[in-house]
Amino acid sequence: MTLTSTQSPFPIELAHLDAGYDNVLIRDVNVKFGREKITCILGPSGKGKSTLLRHTLMLNHPLGGQVLVDGVDLVTAPDQAIRDFRRRVGVLFQGAALFNSLTLAENVAFPILERGGVSESLALDIARQKLSLVGLDDFARYRPASVSGGMKKRAGIARAMALDPEFLFLDEPSAGLDPVTAADLDVLIKDVRDRFGTTIVVVTHELASLHTIADDIVMLGDGQILAHGTLQEVASNPHPDIRAFFTRQPSVTTAATGTFSGRLEARAPKDRITS
Repeated sequence: MTLTSTQSPFPIELAHLDAGYDNVLIRDVNVKFGREKITCILGPSGKGKSTLLRHTLMLNHPLGGQVLVDGVDLVTAPDQAIRDFRRRVGVLFQGAALFNSLTLAENVAFPILERGGVSESLALDIARQKLSLVGLDDFARYRPASVSGGMKKRAGIARAMALDPEFLFLDEPSAGLDPVTAADLDVLIKDVRDRFGTTIVVVTHELASLHTIADDIVMLGDGQILAHGTLQEVASNPHPDIRAFFTRQPSVTTAATGTFSGRLEARAPKDRITS
């Protein structure tokens, strides 16, 4: 079974998806990701944003429901269908996840060489072109330890774009960045969508980014989707947790008791990305 691109306005759909590691963290997720749209997945820390991303990518197997790509359910499809999907995807993990022993150009060239069929010199040429797209023309020979956090994120996006993906998944790209650098990165993300027609999914809790990049928003909380729609639709939702998030107010329980109501979650294995 081979996945091919179609003209469906919603190439990726999650249907009644249950996701988690040992136990269900979020349940009954129903979301359609619009083609050539930027969808932001947001919510408080520990509410499953990155977990949802990993299950959408089939890096973790869902506990229930469907992950539909061009109408094919990857949960029940052969492994080849998952591999076909991943060949159409670029991913920026938290912290950019660059190889510290490689230059930025070598980092970007890595997935190109892994795919095969090109020489190392050609892969590096392509890598330098991708770095140019994100404003890192002059830093191709630098190693990650020698550049700023924002530059690492840009290099991570360049690597995610190395194979000209149809879909781009970005896990908290603005985390840890100063407001100006984060704003520059938002502009870059939107420019990638506008120039290349890429369908982009961004995991974030940065309110400022939403006004720049979000076409659609998925708001997580309480183990479920609290709201899904445009920024205006979600921000105007009367749910108390949504109101608290957008107005930066304490949660209802914290405000009522004067104490922190959160709980410590079991730490996921080191190779898992958690929100």
